[in-house]
Amino acid sequence: MLSLNERIERGAERGHSLTFVVGGDHVAVPYVQLHLEARGYAANLQRLGVMPGDHVGLLGPTSRELVTAIQAVWLAGATVVVLPLPMRLSSIEEFVHQTRVRVRNADVSLLLVDPELAAFIEPTPDDPPMVGWEALLPGPDRAGDPDYVRPADDLERLAILQFTSGSTSDPKGVMLPHRTVGANLDAIAAATSLDPDDDVLVSWLPLYHDMGLVGLFTLAMSTGTALVLGAPTDFTSSPGRWMEWISTYRGTATAGPNFSYVLAARALGRGDALDLSRLRIALNGAEPVDPATVAKFIEAGARHGLRPGAVFPAFGMAEVAIAGTFPEPMSGLRTDAVDRRVLEDERYAAPVEPDYAGVRHLAILGRAVDGLEIRVVDPIDGHVLADREVGELEIRGTSVTSGYYKRPEVNAELFHDGWLRTGDLAYLLDGEMVMCGRIKDMIIVGGRNVFPEDIERALDDVDGVRAGNVIAFGVDGSQGKEGLVVVAESKASDLPEVRRSVAARVREAIGLPAKDIVLVTPGSLPKTSSGKLQRSLCKVRYLGAELQHA
Repeated sequence: MLSLNERIERGAERGHSLTFVVGGDHVAVPYVQLHLEARGYAANLQRLGVMPGDHVGLLGPTSRELVTAIQAVWLAGATVVVLPLPMRLSSIEEFVHQTRVRVRNADVSLLLVDPELAAFIEPTPDDPPMVGWEALLPGPDRAGDPDYVRPADDLERLAILQFTSGSTSDPKGVMLPHRTVGANLDAIAAATSLDPDDDVLVSWLPLYHDMGLVGLFTLAMSTGTALVLGAPTDFTSSPGRWMEWISTYRGTATAGPNFSYVLAARALGRGDALDLSRLRIALNGAEPVDPATVAKFIEAGARHGLRPGAVFPAFGMAEVAIAGTFPEPMSGLRTDAVDRRVLEDERYAAPVEPDYAGVRHLAILGRAVDGLEIRVVDPIDGHVLADREVGELEIRGTSVTSGYYKRPEVNAELFHDGWLRTGDLAYLLDGEMVMCGRIKDMIIVGGRNVFPEDIERALDDVDGVRAGNVIAFGVDGSQGKEGLVVVAESKASDLPEVRRSVAARVREAIGLPAKDIVLVTPGSLPKTSSGKLQRSLCKVRYLGAELQHA
C-alpha cells in the first residue's frame, strides 16, 4: 500500500495534465509542474510551522492555488480539511459561523483562505493563524523549493478530515487515513477499469465534497490520469458547459448528483451538436437517483453520440472515503420493479411487472467495491436479513473510516459488531444493493412506512413548483399519529391553485392526504454545502414557524 504522497509522485511522472476551465480560461498544467509548485508551497507551509499530523484548513473556490495547496498539505505530512463555501450568500453570518465551528471541531492549526473570502472572516483570538495563498507562493527561483523536507510516509496518518453535510450546527469530521483513502482509490480504479493513459476525467464538483475531492480529483492526481476541472459556480450558471467540456476534451468519465443531470439534459436538448461518444462513465450519485431523470438525460444525449450504457448510478459515502458499491461499467441504469404498498407495509421488496399500477422503480447500485463487504440487517435487533428484506445497510472493510474525529459518543453508535452502520434502508439482490431511503427520514402515516423521495419526485412536474425543491417529512399529530407535511418552493402568482395541485398529486402518488402544504419563496429551502435538501432542518424551521412563505 502506498501513501498519497507516493501515489502523487508516481502520478506526476506519467506525463499527463490537469486542465483548469475556471471562468472563460482554459489552462493545462502538467502534473509534474503542479507537483513542483506544490513542493514550493509545502516548503512555505513548513516555514509557517506546519508539522506532520497537523490539520490545515483550506477555504476557497476551485482554482489552481487551491489544488496546489491541497497537494502541498499532504507533501508537508499534514491533514487536509477542505471547508465548504456558502451555497447562498444570503447569510454571510451563518457561513462564517459554520466555518468557525468546523475549524474548531477539526483542531485546525493553520487556515489557508482565498483573498476574496478573507474579508468575510475577521480573525478572533480563538482562531488559528490565517494566511492567504500569497503566503505559500515560492519566489521566482524557488519552485520545487530545495528547502522542502519530505516527511516519512505513514499510512495511519490522517490524510483527510471530511465533514459530513448534515443539517446540524455541529457537523462531524470523518477520519480518513492514507491507508483508507488509498484502499478506496484502488477500489475505484478497479471498479471503473481506469486506464490512466487513455481516460480523461471531467469534474465540476466542489473539492470540499468527497465525490469531488476523492472520487475525481485525488483519483486523477494520484494515478496521473488527465483531469478537466471546472468550478461548481461555472456549472450552475451555465449547465451546458459540463457537456461542452466533455466534448472538447474527449472526456471518458464524469460524475454528478441527480439534479445535475436534470440541468444537463435541458442544456443538451437546446444546444449545438457535441461529441459525447467517448463517455463511458457518467455516474449518478450523492443523492437519490430518479430513473426518469436518467432516461431524459440519455434521450437528450442520443443525438450527441452518448451511449446509454455509460449512464448509471452507484453508492458512496464519506465514511468509506467515497466509493461503496459500483455496477459494471457500461451496464447502464438497471432498476428493480417492486410493489410500493408491500415495501411500505412489510419492508419487503416484492417484485412486480414494470407497468404494475402500484409499482416503485428502484435503482440497482451494484456490488461492494474491492476491499468492502456489505450486508443488510434488522435495524432493531441486528440480525442479518435475506434477499429482498429491507433493513439497515452495513459495511466493513479496508476503506471504512475509523470514526468521527473526537466524537466518542457518536462513534459508540456508529459500529455494530465491527460493521459500519450507514443509517440507510436497503436490500440485496444476489449481492447487489438497492437503496430505499434514510431511516431517519421515513414517514409513518396510517401504519405505512412512506418514503419522502416518492412524494418529492411526484411533485417535480407540478405547475408552479420548482423541480428538485420539494421536501416532505412527518410531524406528530393527534393521538400519536404522524401527519405528512410538504414544503415546496414556488414563484407562481396563483398559490392556492398550486396548493390544490400539490394536494391532488400527493394523494395520487401515495394514496394519503397531506396534513399541511407550505409554499415558500425560491431559494429558501435549507440545503447542505453540497446542495442536498435538508429535511430535518426544514422540519425544525416548520415547527418553529421560521419558513419564508411565498
